[in-house]
Amino acid sequence: MNNERNDTNLIMMLNIAGVVAAYGLLALSLYHSTEVPLSTKGYWGMGVVLLTLSLVNVVKYRFDTRSSEDRIRRIEDARNEKLLEEALLDPSKDI
Repeated sequence: MNNERNDTNLIMMLNIAGVVAAYGLLALSLYHSTEVPLSTKGYWGMGVVLLTLSLVNVVKYRFDTRSSEDRIRRIEDARNEKLLEEALLDPSKDI
């Protein structure tokens, strides 16, 4: 389990480094691009930032949905285990 956390941390750090590198390269290319007007550069920058915010929201909602489904599954498993335990403790009760 600890190994899985290290792998997850490594993957997260790699993804963060990729995002930082992409933003850095985009900023550098927009800064050195002399034939593109400043308003167009701002428009591209806003588009990239808003796309990033949208992607973060999509990932967050997917994570929340998965977490909710996992919580519901654990509640159902606990309920089923309790019903099974009660049925085994009281053999006269009809299942």
